[in-house]
Amino acid sequence: MKDKKLTIRQMLLVVIDIVSILIASYGSLLLRFNGSVESSYLQHMNTMIIFIVLIDLAVFVINKLYHSLWQFASIVELKNILISTFCASAVNIALYEVTQNSLPRSCYIIHFLLLTMCVGGSRFSYRLLRFYSNRGKSKRDLERVMIIGAGLAGEKIYREISSAPQVYKEVICFIDDNIAKQQRSLHNVPIVGGRDKIIEASKEYKIEEILVAMPSVDEKDLADILNICKETKCRIKKLPGIYQMLNGDVHLSDFKEVEIKDLLGREPIEVNLEEIMGYVTDKVVMVTGGGGSIGSELCRQIAAAKPKQLIIVDIYENNAYDIQLELKHDYPDLDLETLIASVRNTKKVDELFKEYRPDIVYRAAAHKHVPLMEDSPNEAVKNNVFGTLNVARAADKYKTKRFILISTDKAVNPTNVMGATKRMCEMIVQTMNNRSKTEYVAVRFGNVLGSNGSVIPLFKKQIKNGGPVTVTHPDIIRYFMTIPEAVSLVLQAGAYAKGGEIFILDMGKPVKIADMARNLIKLSGYEPDIDIKIEYTGLRPGEKLYEELLMKEEGLQDTPNHLIHIGKPIEMDEEVFLEKLVHLKKEAYDETNDIRHLIKDIVPTYQPKA
Repeated sequence: MKDKKLTIRQMLLVVIDIVSILIASYGSLLLRFNGSVESSYLQHMNTMIIFIVLIDLAVFVINKLYHSLWQFASIVELKNILISTFCASAVNIALYEVTQNSLPRSCYIIHFLLLTMCVGGSRFSYRLLRFYSNRGKSKRDLERVMIIGAGLAGEKIYREISSAPQVYKEVICFIDDNIAKQQRSLHNVPIVGGRDKIIEASKEYKIEEILVAMPSVDEKDLADILNICKETKCRIKKLPGIYQMLNGDVHLSDFKEVEIKDLLGREPIEVNLEEIMGYVTDKVVMVTGGGGSIGSELCRQIAAAKPKQLIIVDIYENNAYDIQLELKHDYPDLDLETLIASVRNTKKVDELFKEYRPDIVYRAAAHKHVPLMEDSPNEAVKNNVFGTLNVARAADKYKTKRFILISTDKAVNPTNVMGATKRMCEMIVQTMNNRSKTEYVAVRFGNVLGSNGSVIPLFKKQIKNGGPVTVTHPDIIRYFMTIPEAVSLVLQAGAYAKGGEIFILDMGKPVKIADMARNLIKLSGYEPDIDIKIEYTGLRPGEKLYEELLMKEEGLQDTPNHLIHIGKPIEMDEEVFLEKLVHLKKEAYDETNDIRHLIKDIVPTYQPKA
């Protein structure tokens, strides 16, 4: 349908151009002779006119005048029109002279000017009609928009908003920090000032939406601007990055909602991927829990490092299927196996290791929701502790080179079952490392923005539903980083592994959850506690006000990456630990009602809350 419409438009332009050529040709004679054309010159014109039309059309086709989007016609299209009409006129002159049908020299100049006016006028009048038809929409129907950035990106976004009839927005003002641009205008829209004018201008011009069109700005400046914007009651969107500018491709659809991570005001954490590829390339890599938020990102980054084979193991088929499809599309040459299996099943785990013989194993599968595990402690023990033990023992049996456990800051002085089970997983890693040629390590970090079950998706859903946004306690704080950041550090920690380490990731400064909720409400264009209420529900079972990354007994060693540290293993009686695990497993599978005292016996730092 679109191709048919395009063909009709092109044919219409051809017809208009034929008329334009005729007007330019005969009009040049009429103007030259003030309406009284000598018959000999008119005869010359009649003889040549068919050839002139065909030649001019051919020149227009060669210069692609029928392929431009004329609703966005600009200086580039004007240049193409001038080149085309000049070339066409030059060929016309040559043809007139060679065939001895010459005209007065002034006719040639008038013909060029008339042809340029007619061809250019037909195209630019189309853009003008589109522009004013869009302006014909009721002002009451248009969202009032502020664009931050009066550069190339901002100008292109303005033109798209102004010319697209399906976009019900109106650009009211620009903001730009460049003093040379301030108090001037862009397409008759005022550039009212720098970032210090954002709040004032949003009120004065009754702005409803702010578009941040600054794709090349650094993270710190962007965070500063977004923090100012969130104090307005406007919806805020931003261009993702500079790549659109490099491609010359900036559109309204490129804008995305502002996320909490955009307000962190720091550059994304980056690692040396060469170090990662060194130990992953051409290796058989297995990821248990490979369909989860952390596991799937692990799979993406591992796939990019060209492993010999990647094996995804997960019990939840929907997640596993999603990452399988994605990786097959993005890495068609990847040797990928996606297997549905439970790490609780000792026999199945053994069969998988026997068949695939992985060189590297990432243990990312776990029950991680603190309140749910408080209600189902036996399930936490079965999956987290004995799932880890099954995979760790299989790694030893089948001579896996490296085993990397994804742990959590909740394992430090745990007050909940989930954290205590993860601490036992770290103890398993330490014990197995001392008894095997396999290198066992753990990587411990805090909360990950956007992971399954994290607070951000919950807050967004609550805001969309009109509130309230629920926070457990006004003073509760957590460490945060993005999923790709956490996973890249996990991978690099794996490159540093020698066996027995607990790697601790530097998560930066902790953030108040209440502040995150308040900022997210503001970014959505609402006023906290006025438009959207924040309710404090009280700490949930097993929840702490703050998380720790290090226990008192652990010291810190540095690594080549200043964001990755090594905690010193805590001495323990490994034989007693393994004996207690046997008893714990029996009780867990017997569905005892009081397993917490057994967990406390194994993890002395576990302090369950009454």
